[in-house]
Amino acid sequence: MQTAYKLHGVHRHYDWGGTQYIPQLMQLKNDQNKPFAEYWMGAHASAPAIIDTDQFGSIALDQLLQKDKSLGNLPYLYKILDVASMLSIQVHPNKSDAAIGFEKEEKAGISLTASNRNYKDKNHKPEVMVALSDFWLLHGFLAPALMQKRLNEFQPFKGLVNAFANDDYKNLYQHFMQLETADSDAILIPLLEEAVASVKNGSVDKMHPHWWANKYYQGVVPSAHVDKGIFSIYILNIVFIPKNHGIFQGAGLLHAYLEGQNIELMANSDNVLRGGLTPKHVDMNELMQHVLFKPTYPAVMEGTPINPTEVNYPCPVSDFGLSKLAIKAGESYTIHTQSIEMLLVMEGQMELQGQIYQAGEVALIKPEQAISIGSSKGVLIFRSFAP
Repeated sequence: MQTAYKLHGVHRHYDWGGTQYIPQLMQLKNDQNKPFAEYWMGAHASAPAIIDTDQFGSIALDQLLQKDKSLGNLPYLYKILDVASMLSIQVHPNKSDAAIGFEKEEKAGISLTASNRNYKDKNHKPEVMVALSDFWLLHGFLAPALMQKRLNEFQPFKGLVNAFANDDYKNLYQHFMQLETADSDAILIPLLEEAVASVKNGSVDKMHPHWWANKYYQGVVPSAHVDKGIFSIYILNIVFIPKNHGIFQGAGLLHAYLEGQNIELMANSDNVLRGGLTPKHVDMNELMQHVLFKPTYPAVMEGTPINPTEVNYPCPVSDFGLSKLAIKAGESYTIHTQSIEMLLVMEGQMELQGQIYQAGEVALIKPEQAISIGSSKGVLIFRSFAP
């Protein structure tokens, strides 16, 4: 009986994606210079992976799960991302709120593909990411003292200081996001002028909000209708993640990816509530109901060694787990699976049940197996599982 399958994920060509990283990883030509933003490895109905099987031939993973009950279910969605342009400011709902929101939009008759649809499914979407390159993101609100300093540091923000009295994060954010466009422009246009000048004269780097405000508008200050999401760049933590380090993001955390490549593992959901830096639908009333209005103290993970070969990235959820395997040339390593697992080869070459997997290729493993992984050249693998 087959216990390991080759998995073929689905490429997502969103505008913010880079054009080189994913095609090079997977040895694909990209003559048309299309953006390769994400590579989905999962059973989400909008883009299920294809699995090579002896019994059914090539079959979509969601269909395979229905046909072969010994696989169990797949509670997570696994991705590779190449973030060339900044993603939207966003938050993910918790599980009960996602179910309520989904049913509400279903009853209202809003199509699943409608641009103003907030909830694509009934699930929450906690996520862990591990950087595949230098990576920057926005991650939760600044600590109170840093927020006070930030609001006093920039002249355009002086009028907002009182809105943060008594460290009231909700009042500050709501006050700004509900300003009339002319009033928010009066704050953001001079701020952007300062940002553009600072980047031009080389006085700021990627740990400074001016860098990203300038990048979003590509060095050109609009004359009006500045995206209010620019404000979030200044009030959220800018976090740098070195390669092979990670961070966890739970429900209610306001965040945005800024730049770099990573792998991302999340609950099997596509629910996103946006707060700017996007032409997509922004539902501010809905967003406000789900943001956790408290400071965040970013916890970048190096990973916890399990043994000399495997490093675990601890995740405080039952939907998924993630670890990194570094197997030396000529050595082997045995894993014991409790759930469906995916082995994503990032570097080198993996040998599994007589089949060779190169960088960018993925093996799907059945639950309750002891599987030996070998490598004649050495291999770096990211392993996804349900705890």
